[in-house]
Amino acid sequence: MARADTNRAGEMEMFVRVVESGGFSAAAQAASLTPSAVSKLVARLETRLGVRLAQRSTRHFALTPEGQDYYDRALRILADLDEAERTAGAGGRPVGRLRISSSASYVTHVLAPILPAFLHAWPDVDIDIVQTDTVIDLLADRTDIAVRAGPMPDSRLVARKLGETRMMIVAAPGWIARHGTPHTPAELERHDRLGFAYSRATNGWPLLDQGSETLLPLAARIRVSDGEGIRRFALAGIGIARLATFTIGDDLASGRLVPLLEEYNPGDTEAFHAVFLGRSESLPARARVFLDHLAEHGRVA
Repeated sequence: MARADTNRAGEMEMFVRVVESGGFSAAAQAASLTPSAVSKLVARLETRLGVRLAQRSTRHFALTPEGQDYYDRALRILADLDEAERTAGAGGRPVGRLRISSSASYVTHVLAPILPAFLHAWPDVDIDIVQTDTVIDLLADRTDIAVRAGPMPDSRLVARKLGETRMMIVAAPGWIARHGTPHTPAELERHDRLGFAYSRATNGWPLLDQGSETLLPLAARIRVSDGEGIRRFALAGIGIARLATFTIGDDLASGRLVPLLEEYNPGDTEAFHAVFLGRSESLPARARVFLDHLAEHGRVA
C-alpha cells in the first residue's frame, strides 16, 4: 500500500511525460526540473511497484512489458481524473465522454441519423462508439450504455426499452433469378443461408408449420459477426437472410430485397433496450440526457 504522502497521480503524470518525450531530458525540460530529479522519481516509482518499467541508457529509453502496461493504464486513469474534475466543475451539466456499445445495424440505421441533433444540443459531451453484436460486460469494458437486441438475462443491468422490430426472411432479386424462389420451409433448407458467427438466444429461424411454430436449424454457409454485414451480403446476392425490418425498410421499398415465405412467418419480434449499470438517477448527467434522446428519437419498429 502506498504511503499517504505519495503523489501517485503526479508520478503517473511524470512517467507518461517521460515516455511521450522519449527520455528524461526532454521530460525534465518540459517540467522545469533536472534530468536527475526526473530519473530519481521514476526509480522511486519502480521501487514502490517492485518492477522495472524501462530500460535506459544515456542514449536509449525503452519500456519493458510491465512499463508498457503501466503506461497504458496510467493514460486511462489520468484521463478519468481529468474528466472527473471537468464534470465536478460543471455543476451537474452534461459534460465529458460517453462510451457506447451498439450493433452496427442500430448505429447505421438509427443512431447515426439522430446523433447530430444530440451533439448540437449538448456540445460538451463527447462520445466513443464501439460497434459489436456480441454481449459485453459493461463494467469490464468500461462502457456507460449498451444498446442490445433480444432478451435481458443479466439482472445487474437496468434497461430502457427502445421498441420491438419484426423479423423477415429476404433475398436479393439477383439471387432469386439464379436459384429460384423457395415456397416452403423444406425448400428453404436446400438454399444457401446467411447467419451469425456467434451463438444467439435463438440459433435458428422460427417458422410456421401447419399452424404451429417450429425452429428451422440454421446451417449457414456464410456466417458474419454482425447484422449489418449479413444485410450487405444479402444485398450482394450471396444468400438468403433473416433480418430485422428496421434495417431493411428502404431495401424492401426499393426492391433491392424481396420478402420470402411470409405466409410461414410467425410474426415474432426482437426487442431493443438501452442498458446500463446502476440506477438511472445515479448516472452522470451526460448519460441521462443520452438515454432520454434514445428514448425519444432512437426507437426501432
